[in-house]
Amino acid sequence: MAENVNKVLFVSSGMSPYLPDSPVSLVARYLPQGIQERKREIRSFMPRYGFINERKNQLHEVIRLSGMNIIISDVDHPLIIKVASISSARIQVYFIDNEDYFRRKFTFADDQGKLFEDNDERAIFFARGVLETVKKLRWAPDIIHCQGWISHLVPAYLKKAYKDDPIFSSSKIVLSLYNDLPEASFRPGFAQKAAFGGLAAADLHFLAKPDGINLAKTAIQYADGVILGSEGLPASLTRCCKSLGLPVLPFDAESMENGKYIDAYNAFYDTLLK
Repeated sequence: MAENVNKVLFVSSGMSPYLPDSPVSLVARYLPQGIQERKREIRSFMPRYGFINERKNQLHEVIRLSGMNIIISDVDHPLIIKVASISSARIQVYFIDNEDYFRRKFTFADDQGKLFEDNDERAIFFARGVLETVKKLRWAPDIIHCQGWISHLVPAYLKKAYKDDPIFSSSKIVLSLYNDLPEASFRPGFAQKAAFGGLAAADLHFLAKPDGINLAKTAIQYADGVILGSEGLPASLTRCCKSLGLPVLPFDAESMENGKYIDAYNAFYDTLLK
């Protein structure tokens, strides 16, 4: 590892204990702790879903980071940043909040299992909200690790819209792929809505058919390395990684069980930082 302490930004769809245990939420919880214990600096971001009890989890708004508006389809959406601590792990968690997008009592689908129609805009808002907040923090990450489908626009924004920003100009993007991809299609025009700054709709050509697999392909297109976080991922995604010549860390069920995946992920970061 380099002599200087590397900085790792984790962008996830959610972590335990704020979300029920799942492959994504458990890794999102324990990986940052493990990476911090291995002498790297970390920051973790997730959405602030409406079912998260703010009093119980001691969330509070960070006024200096809140107050920005993110424009999607010519509509201003206020960005609110909240923070909480997991004292046992000595880590802070930043929450991306907005009343229209994240105050509902479910994550991505209603109580009947129907996906929310505005999941496309929620992914746009989350990705841009994270990156704008990191800019305000003036904290330049060496590694940006995306976990969960709602983070899948982050790589495209980094490589196109923020590529000349000194905060992100040296960042390497790691993408973990999971079996959490939405089965139903997003609304038409996803690419046009997501276009921002140096990111044009044409740069999101996979989203001509806006579904979960093609959103994952979009993330792969702009990633520097890919970690397979689940078994049985769609073959088209692994083929996409191979066609782009990306370094790929295979799924290892045993290491996920015994926690050794943290060392494997840590070593994978090092290969990208060389």
